[in-house]
Amino acid sequence: MPSTPPTTLPSLPSSRSFPSRIGRDANSGYHAVPRRYRLHLSLPCPNCLQIAITHSLLGLEDTLPVVPLPAVPDRPDGGHSALHSLYEASSHRHPGPAVAPVLSDTWTGRIVTTHSSHILRDLARHFGDDARDRRPLLYPQDAEKEIQAVERLCADRIDHAAQVAGQARIDDAARHTALGSLLRVLGSLEWRLTHQEFVLGDQVTAADVRLWVALVQLDTVHRLHLDAAAVHRLAGHPHLWRYARRLAAHPAFGRHLDLDGIARRHHARCQGLEAAGAAVQILDWAVHIAGSAAAESARAATDGRTARPRPA
Repeated sequence: MPSTPPTTLPSLPSSRSFPSRIGRDANSGYHAVPRRYRLHLSLPCPNCLQIAITHSLLGLEDTLPVVPLPAVPDRPDGGHSALHSLYEASSHRHPGPAVAPVLSDTWTGRIVTTHSSHILRDLARHFGDDARDRRPLLYPQDAEKEIQAVERLCADRIDHAAQVAGQARIDDAARHTALGSLLRVLGSLEWRLTHQEFVLGDQVTAADVRLWVALVQLDTVHRLHLDAAAVHRLAGHPHLWRYARRLAAHPAFGRHLDLDGIARRHHARCQGLEAAGAAVQILDWAVHIAGSAAAESARAATDGRTARPRPA
């Protein structure tokens, strides 16, 4: 059967020219120093959203500043003009687009890495050790294989399967197979979240960050190309979507969810037509984001009262 174009354009790959990592000491070349590095993120991008959530969960706002980028890249090649000079300084006549995410080094003015998986793990493992007891252990040593399995599951059997299921120009059998694979995974996660609070147990980990971003994409992007019956079947997993709703109300998650930006990014890249499922929203994300903002304001007010010095 001849190949057909996807419903949405595939994500632009991060450059493989910047494989450096943050190490624990000066001998690694790039060692963890407060305010030395910058994160350049476009929040509607799923990889950037994962990094932003991880950054907030770890409380790295003062340690590692974030430079926000527009929802839709402004260069014809799909890159960001704001990143062009960094790419040129790091790789003369760089052949690809200047895409996010980027971890840059202010000491050298160059890019450390554009690999989202490297950035996620280096943030968790090499920053904020002085307050480890107050921050979640996102990558427990005994859970690395399970986290990698969840990452593969989200990429292959949620993100990719949902994209294939929404393609208009493939045969019904391929679309049915992809939807069936997606529903089986959601059913497995539904069973798991019926019995525990988070994907790997009773504590939030990187697996929850990855799954939550996949669920956001499923409801805000992929369902637009599914029929209404398929979307109703996706919605028929109450524990899974209750989990998604609960995390959306968490300040480290909900505060970074740019619904308008996601819509603009999708429509700028989309090649397919909307289907009946576009009218069947699974979650009202805006309501839960508002709850997240209220929770964050209340926490800030509490912290302010706690920090206020007592009169002499």
